[in-house]
Amino acid sequence: MKNKLILSAAAIFAAALFTACGSPAAPAPASGAENVTSGKMHIITTIYPEYDWVREILGDNPAGADLSLLADEGRDLHSFQPSVSDMVDISRCDLFIYVGGESDKWVRDALKQAVNKDMAVLDLMNILGSRIREEELVEGMQGDDHQEEDEIEYDEHVWLSLKNASMCCESIADALSELDPEHADVYKANADAYCKRLDELDGEYRSAVTGGTHHTLLFGDRFPFRYLTDDYELDYYAAFAGCSAETEASFETISFLASKLDELGLPCVLTIEGPDHRIAETIIQNTASKDQEILTMNSLQSVSGRDASGGVTYLSAMEDNLQILKKALD
Repeated sequence: MKNKLILSAAAIFAAALFTACGSPAAPAPASGAENVTSGKMHIITTIYPEYDWVREILGDNPAGADLSLLADEGRDLHSFQPSVSDMVDISRCDLFIYVGGESDKWVRDALKQAVNKDMAVLDLMNILGSRIREEELVEGMQGDDHQEEDEIEYDEHVWLSLKNASMCCESIADALSELDPEHADVYKANADAYCKRLDELDGEYRSAVTGGTHHTLLFGDRFPFRYLTDDYELDYYAAFAGCSAETEASFETISFLASKLDELGLPCVLTIEGPDHRIAETIIQNTASKDQEILTMNSLQSVSGRDASGGVTYLSAMEDNLQILKKALD
């Protein structure tokens, strides 16, 4: 069904593009088309971390580039599907940045229809190469009924590693420099300054892990923090894998996680952003002490333009996550 929806969207997109290009009575072009005619550099990102990295590297934006965030309404990466207008904008942009995982299968159709044949494309998972990890089922974790047994699925949440973020920012700076050589020195300087801040925060994470009482995180939720725990050699347990479509945990999963809380003496159950913490609550109710806290870490999967306007940045979210991590390891 998902493939049929994608193909339908591609067909509608092609019809819309033909009408826009071939008919004198065509409606006003989308924002991407406006930027083609104005000569303005147009950059499209699929998720907020990419958007914020580009914004930092552009700095004062000397070329007046137009930067767009596709998932601007806070839609989750795993459920996002582009509109026809999105597809048209992508086809005309100068730089397109996306994650490159299972949830981005629709990108292939978008790029096939590209009007701008000189478009630069950055696939984060391709940039990171050998740092990409397969999703794993750790002990006690509930499997995904929607995934074939022999199907390999890679963890898409690459932005939750500060090391990965630094590598991606370097590639973004290179791409911007090629598109706008006049301001290449500006982009490189901004990227270097930003990567230094990422490195400093990485050091704070490492210090927190080294000084922590515990060395294990327990999530009563999906677990998108595989790259973060790998960076700092932390152990973890969780109800579901990061990209799991499951929403209900089995009795066996709840019982196992509650037993682990008791066995390890962990002070909290972690969740990701969102209002539904019922699984975490049920886990705590099944422990001996029933007094653990529920703490929330931000996976940055559904940050909206409104959140950005309110001051949320990639660094601020990762700094907040560090404070939660310190409590979880205390």
